[in-house]
Amino acid sequence: MTHPASPLSLGPDQARTRLQEFTVIDVRTPAEYASGHLPGALNIPLDHVRRALPEIRHAAERGDVLVVCASGARSENACKLLAEEGIATATLAGGTGAWAAEGHDLHTPAACETRSAWSMERQVRFTVGTLVLLGLALGLLVHPALLLISAAMAGGLVFSALTNTCGMAVVLGKLPHNRPRAADLDAALSVLRTR
Repeated sequence: MTHPASPLSLGPDQARTRLQEFTVIDVRTPAEYASGHLPGALNIPLDHVRRALPEIRHAAERGDVLVVCASGARSENACKLLAEEGIATATLAGGTGAWAAEGHDLHTPAACETRSAWSMERQVRFTVGTLVLLGLALGLLVHPALLLISAAMAGGLVFSALTNTCGMAVVLGKLPHNRPRAADLDAALSVLRTR
């Protein structure tokens, strides 16, 4: 079995100079997308990429596709998934974080300009930290066996680092504020069909 090659990775300046040539797909959650995205980016969260394969394939047949996320990890995973399906894409090295750090504009939908959203990384850090503290408090105040909550969180962090996956992000991605509304996803797929 052959494995697809690593996706082409473009730095923010490289991507900016060619931005008009790309169909840009942002694989972050809708809340993250709403907090700021590359100009013209379409939001197709990572867990919906398989559903969007026909539309992404259609767009890729007509031009280059750039996949972005917050740091580059989810977009690289999306690019690998798409490569397995025979769809060539590029990823933005460092994601929207690197894009903004180099002084490039991020756009926000008009309806979301006053809404603040936490990145998935921040949501994961908050949740894991809360569960570690809760496990420590319950272990000291209720029963020592409850310290296993903290141990499980530590084990999950190690597993996450070793596999470059994040189960907590998958779970948090299913919360209502992180889920795309059907109309938003359908609109993004419709735009891809017309590319």
